Amino acid sequence: MGITSRKEEHVQLVTEQDVNFKNRTAGFEDYMFKYDALPEMDFQEVDPSAMFLGHRLASPLIITGMTGGYPNAEQINAGLAEACELVGVAFGLGSVRAGIEKPELRSTYSAARSAAPTIPIIANLGGAQVAEWNVSGSLLENCLTALDFTKANALAVHVNPLQELLQPEGEPRFKGVLSGIEFLVHQLPVPIIVKEVGAGISGAVAHRLAQTGVTIIDVAGAGGTSWAGVEILRQDGQTSLMEFWDTGIRTTDCLLECRGVVPTLIASGGVRSGTDAAKAIALGANIAGAARPFLKAYIDGSVNGSVDGGVAAVEQILLKWDLDIRRWMFLTGSATLEALANSLRKSD
Repeated sequence: MGITSRKEEHVQLVTEQDVNFKNRTAGFEDYMFKYDALPEMDFQEVDPSAMFLGHRLASPLIITGMTGGYPNAEQINAGLAEACELVGVAFGLGSVRAGIEKPELRSTYSAARSAAPTIPIIANLGGAQVAEWNVSGSLLENCLTALDFTKANALAVHVNPLQELLQPEGEPRFKGVLSGIEFLVHQLPVPIIVKEVGAGISGAVAHRLAQTGVTIIDVAGAGGTSWAGVEILRQDGQTSLMEFWDTGIRTTDCLLECRGVVPTLIASGGVRSGTDAAKAIALGANIAGAARPFLKAYIDGSVNGSVDGGVAAVEQILLKWDLDIRRWMFLTGSATLEALANSLRKSD
């Protein structure tokens, strides 16, 4: 199957099938906020804004990279990015490999910047491609091309050996990924973000990345969408692969292992509410993100024909998450996101 068809099939599976982890969660239920009966501030004084990629976000949220590279992705990326622009949060594109290799598909990515002129936008590229292109000498040129047609503020390199291993047309070739990342850190004019896709980044891996100069990591832990599960559903012999469905490190465990290793930590993987996002920040993240809830809301909203279609549906969820983050900040006496750091305790 070609890369364009694969990307479209991924979106269909994620929005139409149950691709959540089966017997594992992200771990947010293990923690609860410490209630403060004397917050000594007004609710209006709570400030959930966060600096990210040189921009001040109204709320510490990002719709993480999901799609691009096939015709219908242009509308999806434009709609999701527009909602982010309206709320003042960041947006991530899916892998830009298709746009690099096929110029006719670049509008499926550039539509995001057209719809969202001021927010941080993140381009995205697979670790296997980074290693391959670094060896061939085309890595810098290809990445600069991607930054040109996406107008992105950063490039995310996704490291996904589990997904590549299980993908029918996967490329589980990860030798040289770290050196490719180090090359980009020192050669690209924008920051490099290293992210998983739902199986998690450990503290040990975070330290190795930090040694190359990486300053932003998205742990993308286990407990939300299982991309192993997505690829298993695309296989004929599904039963023999089911033991891999729940593979990964829980998001909360990733945060505890990785906090403090790099200046900016993004929490994604099983973040399904503003409460989850607030807990993620209390556990050490600077920004919290998700993809599937917003993608599904956009598609469902467009199909159901609401007044502004899917954009309004996504905006509504983002505003609800923002409000819940503000509520928990107030109820814990945390005027800023930094103050949330000591606001959790283990659940009873």
